Amino acid sequence: MLRKNDTPGKLIIVEGIDGSGKSTQIDLLYKWLRAQGHSVYFSEWNSSALVKSTTKRAKKRKSFTPTTFSLLQCTDFADRWENRILPLLKAGVIVLADRYAYTAFGRDVARGVDRVWVRNLYSFAMQPDVALFFRVPLDIAIQRITSARASLKYYEAGMDLKLSESRIESFELFQARILDEYDRMVDEFGLTVIDGTLTVQAQQRLMREIVKQELKGWKGLPIPEGTPEILRQPEHE
Repeated sequence: MLRKNDTPGKLIIVEGIDGSGKSTQIDLLYKWLRAQGHSVYFSEWNSSALVKSTTKRAKKRKSFTPTTFSLLQCTDFADRWENRILPLLKAGVIVLADRYAYTAFGRDVARGVDRVWVRNLYSFAMQPDVALFFRVPLDIAIQRITSARASLKYYEAGMDLKLSESRIESFELFQARILDEYDRMVDEFGLTVIDGTLTVQAQQRLMREIVKQELKGWKGLPIPEGTPEILRQPEHE
């Protein structure tokens, strides 16, 4: 079980299968919160420089097992947690995360890794103040992804699981497993479900209302003159 956030900052995260629209929504939220005068930091899944080269080599060689993949992803998360996310939360910053530990709880278990074991790996992390799960029917998510990309990558499509020789079919079967895990987590972790089939504008209105309620009466770190650049730009920029 993730521990309660006991820092002055706020942790807001989005989750969902590929094609759920969560990345668009958190980007809009980031810009809106900045416009409101809040110090905001953005972090995305699998973006730590510490393990980037190792991950790239292993994917190219197709040498990952489900367990080694899980451990490397957790190492990536732990590096970002200790060096970026936690220090900024302690400073009173709003941290936005496009995918959080729940992504591992979904993907790793879908690959056959033990559910309890994966949760214990991330026991150092804190429970988000707001955790939004953008839920869309599987067929809509698949259509969004396949129409936007020329091809699916090996691990992205779950080809390592030998579910199908077709990448598209394998991707669909893999995402279905992940979606099942997310549905289990709604009650387990108190995820707030957002209907990902609503318009972008409608989803953003819902998201902002939820965040407004969370920030009501809260005073975090404002954006003063001379704010370090780390607080002014998302991690991936």
